[in-house]
Amino acid sequence: MSQPPLPTAGVFIGREHHLPVRVYYEDTDFTGVVYHANYLRYFERGRSDFLRVAGVSHTDLLERADPAAFVVTRMDIRFQRAARIDDALTVVTTYDWVKGPRLFISQHILRGTEVIATANVEAACITMDGRPRKPPSGLTEALTPWFAPPDPTLP
Repeated sequence: MSQPPLPTAGVFIGREHHLPVRVYYEDTDFTGVVYHANYLRYFERGRSDFLRVAGVSHTDLLERADPAAFVVTRMDIRFQRAARIDDALTVVTTYDWVKGPRLFISQHILRGTEVIATANVEAACITMDGRPRKPPSGLTEALTPWFAPPDPTLP
């Protein structure tokens, strides 16, 4: 007897993480269009699964001697098209750079090649009492291969 496939955490294509997401009835309003707040959930799944596939575990971060977590401190979203029930979407996520406790992340949601929504996200690494902190040892190193190359035109 064959086993059912495990849920996918997505794949890397270059430095982009691609996560497939299906729109279910529960994601929509009474017209069959995705309710705007659900895009936040799709974006969160993209960021979390990016870390998972890059080898960073939220559970491991919490179980460290110096536990750490993330909070979103800013998110700019642009809604460009409506996603609808049964749509097959792809959440594309890139972790662009880290500065002190902050991580800068770019995301967009596609239906095929059509852009549905985009987000620029700033997240902060925090201690368990909510204070900002630099990401713990190993985290930045795990993400470095995925960061955008430095812009040579910037000082």
